[in-house]
Amino acid sequence: MSAVAASVVVAFAILLIAFTCLAFAKPPLAERFLMRFASSARTHYIEQIIRLLVGAALVVLSPSMWQPQFFWLIGWAIVISSAALMCTPWRWHHRFAERLLPTVVRHLKLCAVGPFAFGALLLYGVFARGGAA
Repeated sequence: MSAVAASVVVAFAILLIAFTCLAFAKPPLAERFLMRFASSARTHYIEQIIRLLVGAALVVLSPSMWQPQFFWLIGWAIVISSAALMCTPWRWHHRFAERLLPTVVRHLKLCAVGPFAFGALLLYGVFARGGAA
């Protein structure tokens, strides 16, 4: 189970870092990707399922990661927020995204630093203490 959890966390971290690279290399493509968030009920629920998977993987893997309590807490925060979003109408999420995304797109490169930092932190957390073993 730990190997599966490590694979999920590492894959997610790489995707976050890849998104940052995309935001700097091809901003219009990154913008199109972001604009799809919560664009339909289907995308909303797919997002939440992916978030639940990542959060659960962090909870499972956290004991073998650097700063286990920190990553355990992050994992549970992701799980709980995803479950809450799954229980809310997707249109609320869509309206929130419609208000927030123009600002994110306007400052895309600055905002892309966050996913890069989180992805790097996840990778460090996994490999600094041997969580991928």
